[in-house]
Amino acid sequence: MTVEAPGGDAQASHNGSVTPLLRRAKNPADRTVTLIGKPDCHLCEQAREVIARVTAELGAGFEERDITQDQELYRKYWEQIPVTLVDGRQHDFWRVDETRLRAALTR
Repeated sequence: MTVEAPGGDAQASHNGSVTPLLRRAKNPADRTVTLIGKPDCHLCEQAREVIARVTAELGAGFEERDITQDQELYRKYWEQIPVTLVDGRQHDFWRVDETRLRAALTR
């Protein structure tokens, strides 16, 4: 018999030992990638191409934010653009690795 422990992070087997639960992969369609950049930024254009391709293939959401239109984003990211967020958490900056982004959206 297997019983899920509180919090869902471990399970107890019939002999009482505790083992980690395997986490389910999230559905990419429930994920959102945000590109934070600015106009006339060649690295931003390259990042946009990669993000658009991966999100279209996986069905994930894709949005862009412009640091020139938001003081908080400018203050936080101006030296790192383009910055890529996955579900609001920083994933990458300067360059987007397609394989790494794809993995982040499917785990």
